[in-house]
Amino acid sequence: MSNPDAAKMAGAAPPMDTVSCTINGVQVTVPKGTRLIEAAEQVGIGIPYYCYHPGLSAPAMCRMCLVEVAGAPKLAPACVTEVADGQVVLTESDKAVEARRGTLEFYLVNHPLDCPVCDKSGECKLQDYVHAEGRPRGRSLEAKRVFGQDDFGGDILYDGDRCIMCTRCVRFMREVAQDDRLCVVQRGHRSVIDTFYDHGVEGSPWAGNIVDICPVGALLSKDFLHKARVWDLDGTPSVCPNCSQGCNVRIDTRDNLIQRLRPRANPDVNSYWMCDYGRYRYDWIHRGDTRVAGAPFDVTAAGDIEAPQLRGANGSHEEVAWQAAVLALVERLEAARGHASVTVVGSALHGNEDNGLLMHLAAQLGSVKAVYRSQRAADEVVCPGFPRLARRRDLTPNPQGLEALGFERAGDDEGRGGLAAGNGVLLVLGDALADAPADFGREAALFVVFGRADTAAARNAHFILPVSTFAEAEGTFTNHEGRVQRYWPALEQPARVRPAWQVLGVLLAGLNDEAAPADAASAFLRIAELFDPFAGLSYATIGTRGALLNEPVRLGAGGS
Repeated sequence: MSNPDAAKMAGAAPPMDTVSCTINGVQVTVPKGTRLIEAAEQVGIGIPYYCYHPGLSAPAMCRMCLVEVAGAPKLAPACVTEVADGQVVLTESDKAVEARRGTLEFYLVNHPLDCPVCDKSGECKLQDYVHAEGRPRGRSLEAKRVFGQDDFGGDILYDGDRCIMCTRCVRFMREVAQDDRLCVVQRGHRSVIDTFYDHGVEGSPWAGNIVDICPVGALLSKDFLHKARVWDLDGTPSVCPNCSQGCNVRIDTRDNLIQRLRPRANPDVNSYWMCDYGRYRYDWIHRGDTRVAGAPFDVTAAGDIEAPQLRGANGSHEEVAWQAAVLALVERLEAARGHASVTVVGSALHGNEDNGLLMHLAAQLGSVKAVYRSQRAADEVVCPGFPRLARRRDLTPNPQGLEALGFERAGDDEGRGGLAAGNGVLLVLGDALADAPADFGREAALFVVFGRADTAAARNAHFILPVSTFAEAEGTFTNHEGRVQRYWPALEQPARVRPAWQVLGVLLAGLNDEAAPADAASAFLRIAELFDPFAGLSYATIGTRGALLNEPVRLGAGGS
């Protein structure tokens, strides 16, 4: 006979109380308390809905998720009906389909035919459901009501004509942002979403999420307004680069330009949300590593270096082929090995692979002093309804990763100062050196820049090797709690630009006569072999939700 106490002491999880039901003939077993709409999703059965959202309360007011439950006197809303043992549920019965068709017809009574000009077209739930199950033509002859467009402040526009009163936006502001700025006013067919007096949502750090969760085109982003059709966008999973929270995002691009950032669901990091600070700061990504200290988002780029350059005897630089640059640099590194101190400047805007191989390269040459610079805010902005989510103090994505690799923070909270070039070997990755004096690094025995910013200090380098930004390469960031997360290339890099891990891997291969990593996954495995906090991790174990470092990370209020 089993002993429950012994099982608890051994760390075994208590048995889960489950219930089973049948949905469209498919048997499903779920934990007690699971709603029908969630149980159906687990077996790949989609139930249409508008007002339901997994991150919010469910008011069951849109009436789109009505399903037939055997023995029940009427259709039941799947978003609030919990699974009961032995239930038989039909989502495609004649009654359920007819109810949805009738509901859709009511929605279309006043909904304008704005699809050709609506930003939501292509990802609109009303458009999708009407196409799948709606009537072929409307029967209403009356004129549609007209509310017009309202400016909610900040980045948000509201089109009352398109609103279907799902109240997701109201519930988000009340439950997640806990900033009750929206409400439903009027009654019946005159109901609209409105703000309290003239306050609007301007100044709310989370308001951008209401555009994401609006199932139709009623809430619009001024930033994305008429910018692109969603079917022309290429979506790439990534990690927000604007603070150390590490929000999972999707980068939507068109013509190799970022059009918008949107949150990806990850219950361990950001749930379904992201802050507006990270959402709207993406223009700097197009400028390579010219997001410099003190002016991260409004930098006027001095130029972008897109081919390897070597400094000649007369001090001028000339473009060379990658092979010539690497062979010449390996020769210089071999000559400097063991004869000079090594100063390394890493970048919290580059991945663990890039910084880890940079640190390993420096360790082959001599004693190493490794630093990085990162902007920090005065405090954090915490999401009240999901406290694990915040705009963190560190305004770069990977400071925790650099510290796990042995780098130390330098400079002030503006990301300025703190650098000393010395007269030994100087290796700089991804730091534009925009605040450095014009003669920075001029006395170094060997000065190498892995980056693309054409600044006065970078022009003192013996070698300038242009490398990819995080948006152009595959890699990992480590967030404030030590969670390692993957990102994928969303932009095409210039033809003669290479990922930093690839360049550094080839240099290490030339120095140590070893195989260079063939891809980012191999580069990460090399990091896991070299640095204990990453031991045992791989891209497979990280997956799409991330994995924690092996060493505990100290967390404190405002710490990152």
